[in-house]
Amino acid sequence: MNIEEFEQFTQRLARPGSMTCYYGRLVAIGPKGLVIASISKAVSLEGLVVISGVGGECLAEVVFIDRDQIIAKPVKSSGTVHLGDKVVALGSSRIFPSENWKGRLISGLGEPLDGKGPLTQGNQAIDYQHAPPAAAERKAIALRLKTGIRAIDIFTPLCIGQRMGIFAGSGVGKSTLMGQLARASSFDCVIVALVGERGREVTEFVNHVLGPALSKSIVVVATGDETAGLRKRAALLATSLAEWFRDQGQNVLLLMDSVTRYAQALRELALAGGEPPVSRGFPPSVFSDLPKLLERSGPGVEKGTITGIYSVLVEGDNHNEPVADAIRGTLDGHIVLNRQIAAGGRYPAVDILASVSRLIDRSLSSDELKISNDLRSLVNRYEESKDLRALGGYQIGKDAELDRSVAFVPRLYGALTQSRFDRQDQDSFAAIAELTRVGK
Repeated sequence: MNIEEFEQFTQRLARPGSMTCYYGRLVAIGPKGLVIASISKAVSLEGLVVISGVGGECLAEVVFIDRDQIIAKPVKSSGTVHLGDKVVALGSSRIFPSENWKGRLISGLGEPLDGKGPLTQGNQAIDYQHAPPAAAERKAIALRLKTGIRAIDIFTPLCIGQRMGIFAGSGVGKSTLMGQLARASSFDCVIVALVGERGREVTEFVNHVLGPALSKSIVVVATGDETAGLRKRAALLATSLAEWFRDQGQNVLLLMDSVTRYAQALRELALAGGEPPVSRGFPPSVFSDLPKLLERSGPGVEKGTITGIYSVLVEGDNHNEPVADAIRGTLDGHIVLNRQIAAGGRYPAVDILASVSRLIDRSLSSDELKISNDLRSLVNRYEESKDLRALGGYQIGKDAELDRSVAFVPRLYGALTQSRFDRQDQDSFAAIAELTRVGK
């Protein structure tokens, strides 16, 4: 992006009149960010400023304000900044989404990334931050979502409008599972936020994992090498787009990979603003901002829904670390992917016993719920007897329930294995019954 294009871009972000009213000067460049004087009364926290000079221009987000100066963290730059550069206050940014954005890849600032030309601008502006619908005014969640993924439909079933987390360490199959969920036929629109992911994985996810679902999808991308401000805004923009399509009456699937990277971006910005770290390096504002993001998903007031699927990258496979624990307490359930299961070649590597859907009673009929609970009981008995069987202490005929689990659960595990190339089931219970039948 050259300087002329950058100027056009910042003009689109600015609210009318905001670019000609307030000016400041860059007085220091430090580890916490860019220190700017003479503009404190013209900006707000999370607002944007543009630093411009002979070295180019830099878009930055305000993270700290006092009477004499502010601190801003760079979001995007077209060059280098120098002391004395002029600073212009933009205010909060705005985006004008359109139905024509489906099938496109965009940045966290609403720029096209796919080389298909400029984005069509709609008539209605949306903000990055938006309050969720009032709790008492939301529609009740009622409709079951059939994903075609047996391990999910049977053990952690979803409803349209539910918020679910996928908890896993790196390389256990989170992105592939999310791509399988994106192919569910119940949605009018899919919003994908790739926050802090590897650049190599973006094209791979779009072309090979998302596949045909791209035609009804918008992919918002901020890779791991980009600034914390851009990673944060990618997650917020994806959620705002999902809200906009929901308010048009559409059923929206919001996939965010990963909300942990969003939390890490919040941490970087909060520390730059002077907040103290209180829990494993995370400032307190991170734990208040996470529910603000996650609560924006769910059913609308009169029409439309947002079904939110959030991947959570657990550090060191520790599912009780602070961010994972905070997210798990906010969502309507969690799907845990297990590294040992993945190492055994069973994908998706869903840990049945550790995964929970808080809306399972609304998702399954009474007969299906009984089958699900019976299967879970068999899996539990099979897994808790693993050490006994490994030591040779198991004898056939001594425990009828254990005999049944040992005979059945390996067939069940085989039936739960699905790759992204497999056809998704219309009825997962019928598929399991057929695949686990003796002699099959």
